[in-house]
Amino acid sequence: MDFFVFISEHWLLVSGLLVLIYVFAFSEQKKAGKQLSVHELTRLLNDDAAILIDLRDSKEYATGCITGAINIPLAKLDGRISELEKHRTKKIVLVDKIGQQSAAAGRKLRLAGYDAQRLRGGMGEWLHQSLPVVNP
Repeated sequence: MDFFVFISEHWLLVSGLLVLIYVFAFSEQKKAGKQLSVHELTRLLNDDAAILIDLRDSKEYATGCITGAINIPLAKLDGRISELEKHRTKKIVLVDKIGQQSAAAGRKLRLAGYDAQRLRGGMGEWLHQSLPVVNP
């Protein structure tokens, strides 16, 4: 009950806090790169305008991946980021299991000067759309 009394008496402070939280979340999402739909990703890959980096661990990657994906597990990204130098002119699209870990990788790559974007929903969304996977 005291919580509701506090909110009613300090509604301006609470409103300001909520706005700050929203602005922080929005800016963090923007730093991580644009989220692409599976259809946008397919178009980019067909146009050879992007390279796909699969951030899942090797075991998950071995169960099936999107055609042309390069497996660089998130835990090893810092040590293998130099492998992406030859692809600097292309968009780098990050895919993970369900779309949550790619934000951290996107921030790292964007800080390193890459045009990093993320697959919305990760491999879960790709499979949900019944799109093809291959065994690496």
